[in-house]
Formats: sequence, C-alpha cells, structure tokens
Amino acid sequence: MSKAQKVKPAVRVEMSAVQRLGLRVSSMINSPRAQERCSALIHRMDADQDADWEEVMSQISETDGVSMVFQDDGGVLLEWEAPSEEDRILEKREVDLVEEELAPF
Repeated sequence: MSKAQKVKPAVRVEMSAVQRLGLRVSSMINSPRAQERCSALIHRMDADQDADWEEVMSQISETDGVSMVFQDDGGVLLEWEAPSEEDRILEKREVDLVEEELAPF
C-alpha cells in the first residue's frame, strides 16, 4: 500500500480592483493589433470606480514614450513609438553570438 498524500487546499488570492483594471488595460495594450499599430483605445467600463481608473491612468501617464489622448466618450487613446532596432529584445541565441565574437583590437 502506498502512503496517502496530503493535499493542501488551494489558497485563493483576490485581486484588487486596480489590479484587475490594470490587467485588462495591459491585455489591450499587448494585443497583436495594438502592438502593430503602436496604439490602443482603452475604454472605461461602468463597473470601474473613479479612484481605480485614476490610479491606472496615473501609472500610464508616468510611462516614458506613451502619449494619452482623452476621448469625449471617456476612453483614452494610448500611442507610442515602435521600438527601434537598437531597442528590440534579443533572443538568447543572438546574445550568445554577440558574446562569442572576438574584440577587433
């Protein structure tokens, strides 16, 4: 007979309203279409509290390179410049290749 394993019950961690709103906005920004266009239109939902919305908008406004255009309907258009070739993220194999190159001097 095998020993019975004790299973710990999963602990459910509740997200705050600001965290949920931030996650929703983040998914809009990270969508393939928004990334292709370098812009995202963020809509406020009826359930979003004023303080939560202001907190997330404040965090976005502090981000360098992001412009915010407030719409008449309460939405916010976020725009940013596409990363340059120098700013792009290198893949692991690209980093290995750079490290293996010998110095020219």
